[in-house]
Amino acid sequence: MLNNLHVSAINPRRVVVLGGGGFIGSAIVTRFKKSGIVTETLGRSNIDLLSSKADQKLATFLRPEDTLVFASAKAPCKNTSALIENLQMAKTVIDALTLQKISHLIYISSDAVYRDSDKPIDEYSCAEPGSIHGAMHLAREVALKNELDLPLAIIRPTLVYGLNDPHNGYGPNRFRRIAIKNEEITLFGEGEELRDHVHVDDIAQLVYLVACYKTTGIANAVSGQVVSFRQLAEFILEQNKSDRVINETIRSGKMPHNGYREFKTSTASKLFSGFKFKGWVEGLTDIHQTQSIERSGHIDE
Repeated sequence: MLNNLHVSAINPRRVVVLGGGGFIGSAIVTRFKKSGIVTETLGRSNIDLLSSKADQKLATFLRPEDTLVFASAKAPCKNTSALIENLQMAKTVIDALTLQKISHLIYISSDAVYRDSDKPIDEYSCAEPGSIHGAMHLAREVALKNELDLPLAIIRPTLVYGLNDPHNGYGPNRFRRIAIKNEEITLFGEGEELRDHVHVDDIAQLVYLVACYKTTGIANAVSGQVVSFRQLAEFILEQNKSDRVINETIRSGKMPHNGYREFKTSTASKLFSGFKFKGWVEGLTDIHQTQSIERSGHIDE
């Protein structure tokens, strides 16, 4: 599934990140800049991918030696209107790359492209999404692969946690903020769902390696561990020495993924020597230590 076009790591001459102001995109930008790589961030204020002649504007900005990270999306994609807009954004990128060839394209997709399964999922599992969000990402993947003739890598992250998440999503990101305020955490149902969670910095490191080795193919960004939301809540409360109770609720809808979404270890961990995704305990401990340092220095998240 994955193939390195470079035998050894070579820093790309320039990296352009579409959606570099987002949660995952900003972590990717930070990682490349840390290595001294020239990195350009393009957000809606620079190029609105839904605007007229956006393809020409993007093509004019790009250079043949560029690595382009396509991390821009209107997400979560919950309805047909959002689906159409996201596909139009992909069309803009495709049209731009038809006008101006680049060296390497890295697309940030989602694990939502996979069919639900009672067995661990890997990169060879059936891509048959059960949600509009998953269908959007899969349609984008297919369009990029079929309409462009250039080296393409597709990264499929599962649930993402880390500092500076602007969405305050259910799970570690929200639980951390609640625990810091010493408030009560409310779970969906009993919080019994078993899910995989991946640290945003690990996704950024994977993208960095993919760019340096000019990797092509598909890689899941997953830890290979599952944990319940209740376990996460309990662990985070313990980290913050909070004695608050955890509230349960009665579910009003169907449990996502039938309450189980497990992944095998990503093929990226086998391809890149020394690289692996953090488990949830290590990842949350790392974040807690960083936050403790920031709070002691009176720096707000």
